[in-house]
Formats: sequence, C-alpha cells, structure tokens
Amino acid sequence: QVQLVESGGGLVQAGGSLRLSCSASGRTFSIYGIGWFRQAPGKEREFVAAISWSGGRTYYADSVKGRFTISRDNAKNTVYLQMNSLKPEDTAVYYCAARLGSPLVTLNYNYWGQGTQVTVSS
Repeated sequence: QVQLVESGGGLVQAGGSLRLSCSASGRTFSIYGIGWFRQAPGKEREFVAAISWSGGRTYYADSVKGRFTISRDNAKNTVYLQMNSLKPEDTAVYYCAARLGSPLVTLNYNYWGQGTQVTVSS
C-alpha cells in the first residue's frame, strides 16, 4: 500500500512558476513509477508527466513539454513537478499517482493522491 499526498498548489499569475510535491509513505517508494495528472472543471483527467522508478526516464504531455519538469528524490520519497511559464489553461486539480513497474501515460495507476489545486490567472 502506498499513500500519496500532493502539495504546492496555489494561485499564480500567467508566466509564473510553481513546484508541486508528491510525498509518499508506505511500501518501498523507489520501485514505483509516478505520474502527474490534472483535471480541469468539466473535463476529463489528463496525463501531464511521468517518471520511472530510477528517474532515468521521463515523459511529458505535448502541452507541457519544455515548461514542466518532473523529478524524484527516492531518499525523500518525493516526486516533484516544476511548472514554469504557467498559462491559464494549466488551471486544474493536479494529482500524482503510483504504480508498480513502468509509468504510463494512461490512468492505469494503483494509487492516487487527493489532488492539489493550481489556478493560473491571466
């Protein structure tokens, strides 16, 4: 069992930055692939970024490529999502998720956090 808690969301102006954190407790964190997803009001949850258990492989949605960076510190049981050049369309609740093995760009994850709100004003 893995428990995930997101933090770092908030209100920021367009062009600004935020860093989200996903802290994990429970079973060995380092063996899990981690993904970040987001869900805007009235829209489906969508993939944002993912990272392999070692941090050696990362994946990004086209909409955030070049602006967002995913990283992890297994010693701290934490995955980060650095978000730069934020746009109003990035406004959503951001969720992290964990699954054994390789990360996926789909919703097929075993564990989910409760989400953190990111609001980007124009």
